[in-house]
Amino acid sequence: MALPSAHPSPAPAPAPTAPPPLRPQAGCVPRQAIPPERGRPEGERRTYALVATDLDGTLLRAGDQVSARTRAALELARGAGARHIVVTGRPVPGVRGLLAQLGYDGIAVCGQGAQVYDAASGRMLSALTLDRETAATALGKIEAETGAVFAAVDQDGTDGHTLIEPGYRMAHPTLPARPVPHRDALWERPIAKVLVRHPELTDDELAAAARSVVDGLATVTMAGPGTVELQPLGVTKATGLARAAAQLGLGPADTLAFGDMPNDVPMLQWAAHGVAMANSHTELLAVADEITASNEEDGVAELLERVYG
Repeated sequence: MALPSAHPSPAPAPAPTAPPPLRPQAGCVPRQAIPPERGRPEGERRTYALVATDLDGTLLRAGDQVSARTRAALELARGAGARHIVVTGRPVPGVRGLLAQLGYDGIAVCGQGAQVYDAASGRMLSALTLDRETAATALGKIEAETGAVFAAVDQDGTDGHTLIEPGYRMAHPTLPARPVPHRDALWERPIAKVLVRHPELTDDELAAAARSVVDGLATVTMAGPGTVELQPLGVTKATGLARAAAQLGLGPADTLAFGDMPNDVPMLQWAAHGVAMANSHTELLAVADEITASNEEDGVAELLERVYG
């Protein structure tokens, strides 16, 4: 997939020329401190210095693709002086190749907010890890509540691997993973987060059960189908975006944010204006300031065209 120049896969007749690469754009402060937009004079349009977008289910169509319309809309925002930051649950090693394909050379928030990565230099700007003993304890508490689960981990660092124990199935087929023979092997190197699946419970049921028993140990989030995760306590997409925005001298009041899943709730609440895709989980729809079209219908582009056009 390829992002428009704004700032997370794969012909007869002459092939169309590829769209220009995406470039990054930029901004944010707590929602209650931001003046509501409802009071703005009619006809006065608010623009933002920072556009923050989730990838899967938001900016990306099926197959990890970014449409030509969305590329053009991101370029429109960039031309208006906005910065773009990708905010994804994918770890840096699992999104680095995708960002390169997209021509994205800005700051990316990865690993549910634990990692802030400079795509231009290939350098990790900051990273937080989940204590491995704490992670193992949290898994034990979850299993005491729900019965056996299957686990995987994203290792820390730009060269870390996703390791999966026997029985764990990757929810996203384009993300590489390395099987390990037993759970103890998951803890051999520092980790950014733990991924958990249950053979019978739904994602919502598993996330709720996990939250009820690991409070104070880790942050539990649901990032997509088959993707319940444990990350360092207090770490969310909002905390990661705040660190990334600060690199650009921006904050919540500057930010327009887009997402589709419960892991995007903190980010949308942190931003001055939070937008949910039409295909969003009900938890996100409940907190969004606005709902746009689905990711397959270029919902991000539809709103950016209106704001920056």
